[in-house]
Amino acid sequence: MPKQSDGKDNEGAYAEASLESAKKVLQLEADGLKALSDSLNADFNKALNILEATDGRIVVTGMGKSGHVARKIAATLASTGKPALFVHPAEASHGDLGMISEDGDAVIALSNSGETPEMADLVAYTRRFKIPLIAITSRAGSALDEASDVALILPAVEEACPMGLAPTTSTTMMLALGDALAVALLERRGFSADDFQVLHPGGKLGKRLLKISDIMHSGDELPLLTTDATMSEALLVMTGKGLGCIGIVDESGILQGIITDGDLRRHMSDDLLVLAVDAVMTTGAKTITANSLASEALGIMNEKSITNLFVVDEDSRPVGVVHIHDCLRAGVA
Repeated sequence: MPKQSDGKDNEGAYAEASLESAKKVLQLEADGLKALSDSLNADFNKALNILEATDGRIVVTGMGKSGHVARKIAATLASTGKPALFVHPAEASHGDLGMISEDGDAVIALSNSGETPEMADLVAYTRRFKIPLIAITSRAGSALDEASDVALILPAVEEACPMGLAPTTSTTMMLALGDALAVALLERRGFSADDFQVLHPGGKLGKRLLKISDIMHSGDELPLLTTDATMSEALLVMTGKGLGCIGIVDESGILQGIITDGDLRRHMSDDLLVLAVDAVMTTGAKTITANSLASEALGIMNEKSITNLFVVDEDSRPVGVVHIHDCLRAGVA
């Protein structure tokens, strides 16, 4: 009699088959992205020109899976400084067309077939009011292609779904094409990390882009004395400011050195308070500029095992001081 197969053997076979299936899906979608990249032509720049010239909002629309992709494209555009929103094509037929303005808006419409019936009213509205329309579709010659000002035609590739029914490769290409438009647009507009931080104050991304100027102590909070001061004066200032350090400047206000709590411990003696500050201060201390990232300051302090950094201008004059706790409180890590 044939030996009955072990359940564990079946599990192993299922696991192996699943891995092969997953690899095939990813390979098909990767092939789709390669084909999409190779297919880009002057129409991409035409679409980009429309988006760049848009003074109002970029309205992105799509039905079903294309609608989910459209939402993400709108979110990416908005997060990179180009006002954008998603409008559901069916809701557009029941009043949401009012969200699309003829005064400066543009529309990106996603439809794999290019014949999505729910999109007909929205497309007609853009034509009636001469609102620029960019199509993203897989079918050249479709109704959406013919109605648009410019169409980005997705290459004919195999869907990753084994039945060829569920949108998979096609939606991946749509999403990637939306990213390509958004990134090319932000590069044209000179969108910077500073601009990004303004739009992303929350979350880890925003914290990574915080500047020293956002968290440093300045003005009356800045502990400073001149080189002719005594340690008794320095101790009073350090205690009053509560930052565990003091900057020592010359008559021109240029930083000459710093004194920290550690310096006090190292120079502890009966005559400490009558010493001149320049006898105790550490020279050549590490400094940073106000425009530097707070994450850079934290990295320096961790590397040097220090807790403070003086912030200086281009002439080495102190304009602030940042404590490691300031970075941690701001969520910089």
